[in-house]
Amino acid sequence: MKKDVIFCVDDEKIVLNSLKTELKNAFGNKYIIETAESGTEALEAIENLMSLGYKIQVVIADYAMPVMKGDEFLMNLHSKSPETLNILLTGQATIEGL
Repeated sequence: MKKDVIFCVDDEKIVLNSLKTELKNAFGNKYIIETAESGTEALEAIENLMSLGYKIQVVIADYAMPVMKGDEFLMNLHSKSPETLNILLTGQATIEGL
């Protein structure tokens, strides 16, 4: 039986590495943890994983990314995998930023 996937998307490699480490510490080998540095890269990888029969359980995405913002990425993802849970991260600390 294939493991489910948790997918992290952020344009900052240090954030991706931190997320991957924390998720592995929390879940061990229960899930496959995958990462991508852009929304377009993530969509390609997710489509590939789904075509191989993997279920994308959760996606954690940064909001502020170049080319495709996190909300646009998650809307695209939802059209392909509506059952996937989504978490949108942001470093915006002001009301205006949110």
